[in-house]
Amino acid sequence: MAATRAKIDRSAVTTAMIAQFRESLRELRCMGSQRLVQRGVSMSHLYLMSMLERHGELPMSRIAELVDVSLSNATGLIDRMEERGLAERVRLSDDRRVVHVRVTESGRRALADVEVLQDEVLARVLAKLDDRQLSRLEAAVGDLRGAVADVVAEDPDLFAHVHPGQAEDPDARSSGSPTHRT
Repeated sequence: MAATRAKIDRSAVTTAMIAQFRESLRELRCMGSQRLVQRGVSMSHLYLMSMLERHGELPMSRIAELVDVSLSNATGLIDRMEERGLAERVRLSDDRRVVHVRVTESGRRALADVEVLQDEVLARVLAKLDDRQLSRLEAAVGDLRGAVADVVAEDPDLFAHVHPGQAEDPDARSSGSPTHRT
């Protein structure tokens, strides 16, 4: 059957798919950010809370790098997050001059609230698909995850990072489990 199909214009299909992904993700992000704004959380706060949730405590200098701002601007951002109860500063016991920041339980609840909203919306969207469409999408998403793992395996340094509690394992990269260093 594949041999009888007309050859697709991969570039055009890829461009169209990227546009569709962007539009869908943009809409989900917009809905999530609207809910956050009602809670006094900005997109910068959301980004930092996500990073802190995934990576654990981070020093102020690393936060400034992640947001690409000066240390004084990062300090102001963390000040506002602390005022809202989303993050807190902690000093290292062996060197009180070093200040790290971590997400608070309130910050975790804000992140969970966004995820619940996104899950609810995605469940409603998926409910619109018939059984055949849902099965095709499940297979396509599996294929997409596999392709992501392949790309990560081809250039592990580009995507390299390690999450707290996750040993930096070179074999994990080749198995498609992305790791990164922060």
